[in-house]
Amino acid sequence: MQITRRLEFDAGHRIPDHQSQCRHLHGHRYALEITLTGEIIEAAGQPHNGMVMDFSEVKAIAVRHVVAVWDHAFLVYRHDTPVAEFLASLPGHKTVVLDRVPTAENLARIAFEILEPAYRDKYGGDEGNHLHLERVRLYETPNCWADCRRSDFSPVKP
Repeated sequence: MQITRRLEFDAGHRIPDHQSQCRHLHGHRYALEITLTGEIIEAAGQPHNGMVMDFSEVKAIAVRHVVAVWDHAFLVYRHDTPVAEFLASLPGHKTVVLDRVPTAENLARIAFEILEPAYRDKYGGDEGNHLHLERVRLYETPNCWADCRRSDFSPVKP
């Protein structure tokens, strides 16, 4: 069974090597969709009975690990030196320095990497409902988004 929770936040960024307007400082009203896969919990009398996970818990984890960190922040690529230095010069400015250019694709992947361990087997591990993060969808605009799926990660080769 799959469930999805959507959250929204505002953040600024720029794509330093972009050939068009995205090379300028600007912001978006992002939407983040978290899709989890797991078995429906069958535990009569328990608060999670009939659920994969309570939507309020899905939200709380996403807010704690991603949304609260990125909301009303400027997401800057570590090697975008002029902008990183400028933002560092602003006292109290909320800046998140990233190791990747903050494209929708990279932000979806970063969010997946952050959230995947936070949701994994939340309810009892192998004996529980086998909960795991299946997909992170990040909308940069209402018409443009990137998906990072569990299947996008290749198994580690020996």
